[in-house]
Amino acid sequence: MGKLEGKVAVVTGGASGIGEAIVRLFVGEGAQTIIADILDRPGGALAEELGQLAFFQHTDVSQESDVQEAFRKATEHFGKIDILVNNAGITRDGLLLRMKRSDWDAVININLTAAYLCIQQVLSGMVRRRYGRIINIASVVAQMGNAGQANYVASKAGIIGLTRAVAQEVASRNITVNAVAPGFIATAMTEALNPEAREKLAGRIPLGRLGQPLDVAQAVKFLASDEAAYITGHVLNVNGGLHL
Repeated sequence: MGKLEGKVAVVTGGASGIGEAIVRLFVGEGAQTIIADILDRPGGALAEELGQLAFFQHTDVSQESDVQEAFRKATEHFGKIDILVNNAGITRDGLLLRMKRSDWDAVININLTAAYLCIQQVLSGMVRRRYGRIINIASVVAQMGNAGQANYVASKAGIIGLTRAVAQEVASRNITVNAVAPGFIATAMTEALNPEAREKLAGRIPLGRLGQPLDVAQAVKFLASDEAAYITGHVLNVNGGLHL
């Protein structure tokens, strides 16, 4: 049996990158996994590839009505949601002096407000069953800052604060709430950099390389499993030693 056998999980932004790695790992561990994403084609293809344990649900996490509908359908179909991974996120980088309000709002809405909306949708069921695992994806920049990413840094720092607050609210109901803070991970975003920039980036990391999506997914799997039953309100750094 897999470590997540019999569990039902929702992974937002699960169609690509880190989210896709989490979905693949969850399904491999036996969890029925809902890929909640706005990317229909890759999300649907991933669900089809992974078979009967994976399901795609079109979800725009920036829209409250869309979130409510997605979780309503998931709960009706599966009867419960045991695990929620708030992974959906975007960047709209730029110096604060010239940052557009629309770029600020978009990042805060998708990276932070969406996590609040999704957590609200699963909490009542988790409280009733006295079981739940919530994992929020933060970032190393939430702890160290990063010039040109004031909106992204603020959103991810907010994720850490949200994690710790909700963890205290629901701990008595056997619900754990944790965060994973990745460093620089080899995704489509970093692949767009030229080789020199990638090498310079890797040179800042004590382990000497960018992380892989699977590195983050393994940490998420651990926090979603019963092996982490006594861990809550924690921020697990997966950054190769970048922030020590």
